[in-house]
Amino acid sequence: MSLLYQLAEIELIYRSKVSPSSRPKITCSRDAYKVFLQAWDKNKLEFIEQAKIMLLNRAGHVLGLCNISTGGTAGTVVDPKQVFVAALKANASSILLAHNHPSCSLKPSAADIALTNKLKEAGRFLDIAVHDHLIVTKEGYYSFADELGL
Repeated sequence: MSLLYQLAEIELIYRSKVSPSSRPKITCSRDAYKVFLQAWDKNKLEFIEQAKIMLLNRAGHVLGLCNISTGGTAGTVVDPKQVFVAALKANASSILLAHNHPSCSLKPSAADIALTNKLKEAGRFLDIAVHDHLIVTKEGYYSFADELGL
């Protein structure tokens, strides 16, 4: 019998170069802001909009960060499939989303709020909590959880 189709093999793995005891623990939005800001390319923070996610285990320790999208000066497109494929691949229990505003404004747009709600709803179906969405600038942050009770 011959094969009619050649198919790609898919393997799900997670490799960490960081020992579990060295992973930061996120207990509040300020902790998340510090980790995001440290990992952000400072040359792009006030130049182009980017979105990233932080992947957490059940104990709130950071499994990793993932760049989700890079856009222009006025926005970036966040594809929920890309967000959750990263979370599923890392076997994350929860995520935090962050994006920057090159204008340095900490005010969320209607699109920011809609995206947050969409990701929260998708996360409920996958049993992956979306704990927060941060707007990040060099001088501060806005936390949807702190301000809107996400």
